[in-house]
Amino acid sequence: MLFHRTNSDSEASAEAVQDRKVLEGEHISVTDEKHDYKDVESISDEAASTASVLGNERDLVTHIISADDDPTLNPWTIRAFAIGIGLSAFGGVLAEIYYFKPQTVFVSTMFLAVISYVLGVCLETIIPRRGFLRHLNPHPWNKKENAFAVIMASAAANSALGTEVLAVQRLFYNITPNPGASIFLLFSSQLLGYGIGGLFRDVLLYPSKMLYPGVLPLVSMFDTLFADGEANRAARIAGEKPRYSKKLKLFWIAFGLIFLWEMFPEWIFPLLTGFSVFCIANQNNGDFTRIFGGSNGNEGLGVLSICFDWQFISGGINPLVIPLRAQVANFIGYILCIVVFCGVFYGNIWESQNFPFLSQELFYENGTLYDQLLILNQNFEVDQTLLLEQGLPFYAGTWVVQLLVTNLGMAATFTHLMIWNLDDIKGAWTWCTPRNLMRMYRDFDWKFWRHNGMREVEDDKLEDLDPHYRQMLKYPDAPNSWYIVTLILSIIISLVIIYKTDSTLPWWGFLISIGLAVISILFFGALFAITGLGFIIQPFVQMIGGFLHPGKPMANMYFVLYSYNSVNQAQLLLADLKIAQYTKLPPRAAFTAQVIGTLFGAVLNFILMNTIIDNQRPILLSVEGTNIWSGQQPQQYNSQAIAWGGLSHELFAIGKRYQFVAWAYVFGLLVPIPFWIVHKLWPKLRVNYLYTPVICYYIGWLCVGINSSIFSYFSLAFLSQWWLRTRYPQWFNKYNYILAAALDGGTQVMVFILTFAVQGASGNSHLFPQWWGANQNGNYDRCLDLNN
Repeated sequence: MLFHRTNSDSEASAEAVQDRKVLEGEHISVTDEKHDYKDVESISDEAASTASVLGNERDLVTHIISADDDPTLNPWTIRAFAIGIGLSAFGGVLAEIYYFKPQTVFVSTMFLAVISYVLGVCLETIIPRRGFLRHLNPHPWNKKENAFAVIMASAAANSALGTEVLAVQRLFYNITPNPGASIFLLFSSQLLGYGIGGLFRDVLLYPSKMLYPGVLPLVSMFDTLFADGEANRAARIAGEKPRYSKKLKLFWIAFGLIFLWEMFPEWIFPLLTGFSVFCIANQNNGDFTRIFGGSNGNEGLGVLSICFDWQFISGGINPLVIPLRAQVANFIGYILCIVVFCGVFYGNIWESQNFPFLSQELFYENGTLYDQLLILNQNFEVDQTLLLEQGLPFYAGTWVVQLLVTNLGMAATFTHLMIWNLDDIKGAWTWCTPRNLMRMYRDFDWKFWRHNGMREVEDDKLEDLDPHYRQMLKYPDAPNSWYIVTLILSIIISLVIIYKTDSTLPWWGFLISIGLAVISILFFGALFAITGLGFIIQPFVQMIGGFLHPGKPMANMYFVLYSYNSVNQAQLLLADLKIAQYTKLPPRAAFTAQVIGTLFGAVLNFILMNTIIDNQRPILLSVEGTNIWSGQQPQQYNSQAIAWGGLSHELFAIGKRYQFVAWAYVFGLLVPIPFWIVHKLWPKLRVNYLYTPVICYYIGWLCVGINSSIFSYFSLAFLSQWWLRTRYPQWFNKYNYILAAALDGGTQVMVFILTFAVQGASGNSHLFPQWWGANQNGNYDRCLDLNN
């Protein structure tokens, strides 16, 4: 039964108050927190009919996903390892191949989850359970095995940033580090973030407020698939007809429909990627393209365009799962982005009208592309004489705004969290207090793998623990000593490698990069865990490295590798550990899966990187590339290293052309303070509801890519997280996240197939024949093509 609405004035008034409280982020009790909920499917009809709005993170994670655990489920099976390693090889190889492709494609976790589930059920069905083979099929495929395999595969299915550095060295610097040093470079750079992130588990993982919204659809899908699977096995044993829950039916129906639908916007009818009434009405207006266009990369802002392509609507940030509070801040940033971008371009600030409206390249003042190689000497360092001949490069005005507001948002993050989450920040360092360090020293055993890992929690604090974490207390933890050993080994290996690979990064620069990573993991990791919105801090890190090591682009690349990449790896580790916590996968199994997947994937990345460079070097060095291979990503990484590592003082120092990009660090520290003062003086205004770092960061949101999906994104976000959550809470609690999982899963499977079948990942691309809905000779939304 859906949430019942009456015409009673008093009830309507109460409902309005409730809606206001939801918008303001207040806690609205669903029921007694001591009540032990199982999956939403198990709530009785009577309880469900009186379901209230989920008002905080504790309510959400105990009603949307199951807090129950069956400790008899065993993840340590041969088939779990086999599927995990097999998908790790699949993901690791594809990730590196995609790195050298003209189009950017990622192997998604949802895709790996669906494939691993199908493979697991298949092995369960076809392998006999008698004789020796019973060891290969000891019991039905279970949720913990699936989580184990997915975590291992997702850890491998990324192109390690270290291979990007090695590729740039080989392509542009003619430096080929020996294979041993290269492999250890990848190992150390990938595990460094794991070591740091693991030490912050108490504050970035265990609390309910560290929600990691992006993993909720995946876990909701697991709950639904396996709950129905177990019930139907029992029904078959009892001789009864299997019955499927409404949640599972919804999942497969939505999965199948979106799977078929995606063929249209992705191939047959690409106008659906961005349907703009304004562009169709006026197809020869450049201003309309800049403001209303957005169906093609770097076309325009996509204002009021309607997108019917879930791949771009979701785009890695599913609108159905990000909390309303984060969505509001994101939306404010989006509106400001439109205003600021138009103001900068049409005001010709930084000579913006000389360059494309949206672009990430460097330009000469006349608008032609800047050739960075012409300012480098034979040691690939910036030569001041050559620089004077070529002149300083320019950025597109909108890209300067993106750099500025990124720094603004990152600085605001520090102040915002220090003001609103000071206790959490303090708690992050409890592991390194003198008392705890002494305890670790007394308990330390050089045979660290023998640590029993059992966590002790005082009885009076059990009720305050996150219910999922409370269930995990029965399993031995992967203790801090494991992460400390991982961190120390990574640092030692890295210090050796930066000299063996001719990185030009001094040891003190490396240590500063580690310190920067530690601080960034704490602050940006907390923001990512709470909101589900991640910040790309690479420009920030590149600028710091550029000022520390001027004129050394190679040192800048390694500085970015050990700082920015460590932040990314820490966030991946913590998100995977949250999947483990939600699925009740024992921590040591999660740690094992992550390390195996990461190391195995890194080796495969290295092998594929060298093979591709050996066979496609001329193409990778060319500007155009082909429709099969392209060096665009290593070229871009090298160009940014030259711009930031070589020209930071010339472009961003005080008094220089883009000085406000650097000043944004100072201004950003001040941004949250007025909001905090207003909240203290007038708390009823609920200014604390706004995430100021998110607002700042998303002022530069539309600087790149396909922007026609943003209107549809926010429409669905508010439909889900406000209208459905407050008006129909029972439906929201029961179906919202499983629907999100189905839409992502079906889309990603079809996109994966189309990528190989028609989009050129395995050879020549096959565009759909030209027709009104597939404008292959210009922008799909029929806006004027400014590049022709």
